[in-house]
Amino acid sequence: MVDMDSLKRQQIEQQLGKPPVSIQPLHGGCIAEVCRVRFDDGTDLAVKFDSGTSPKLNIEGFMLKRLMHAGVRVPRVVHASTSLLAMEFIPNDGRRSTPGERELARLLAALHAHRADRYGLERDTLIGPLEQSNDWSHDWPAFVADSRMMPMATLAERRGALPDGCRDRLRHLCDRLPVLLPNPSPPALIHGDLWAGNILWDGGAPAALIDPAVYFADPEIELAFIDLMGGLGPGFWESYHEHRPIDDGFWSYRCTLYQVYPLLVHAALFGGGYGAAVDAVCKRYAATSM
Repeated sequence: MVDMDSLKRQQIEQQLGKPPVSIQPLHGGCIAEVCRVRFDDGTDLAVKFDSGTSPKLNIEGFMLKRLMHAGVRVPRVVHASTSLLAMEFIPNDGRRSTPGERELARLLAALHAHRADRYGLERDTLIGPLEQSNDWSHDWPAFVADSRMMPMATLAERRGALPDGCRDRLRHLCDRLPVLLPNPSPPALIHGDLWAGNILWDGGAPAALIDPAVYFADPEIELAFIDLMGGLGPGFWESYHEHRPIDDGFWSYRCTLYQVYPLLVHAALFGGGYGAAVDAVCKRYAATSM
């Protein structure tokens, strides 16, 4: 019988050059097991182990460094390989507050102030365990259709997670995106997978963001993801609007439209009612003359 704890210890020592004193499992981790690892000098690290057939933890390491370079509070990457990611351990107690949510909004608005001349990124990345294409594009509606919605719809359909005819209805919706998204914001760096589980809180303040899916986008797609997943109160939205005004058209129709991509991601990963939710949005926009 394989001793998994011994294998972890061996992997840590091989890749970090020193043996661990203790290994304690942590909650979370969609694509890898996460542990708190202590060494004899008192150092604690958060370590992810990927035992899958296609380990890609080096990509997560790249994305964390990308956000850190932009001034975002993320765990400092100590070591990143395909199968092991070692990061600074960030103490967190899960307690948030309204002032903390306002501070998070300020930090997010500052991230969204980092610009590029095109949408996408210099390399492909991941959202959770799923591949995310980032081919550069000057055309935001085309990027949303060809690098986000349709590839994820193909995967979700292949996994049996979309209702019959949904992919065709989504293709029709994508054909209308130039009309539905006529004046996108300039490309801004986004976290890409920002929900309550990817925000570490400590003492009511945001301690760090984790598990990113970064690229340059219209930041409204980030806001739509946050709204879809919930977990942040009015203080967050008020503060973000103070730093980066949110156009009324976002709440009236673009928010729901931008939620199609995270819904497709969830459909591909979890099935359930997410595919039906995608189909409902497609039918809604098929019935509107916008």
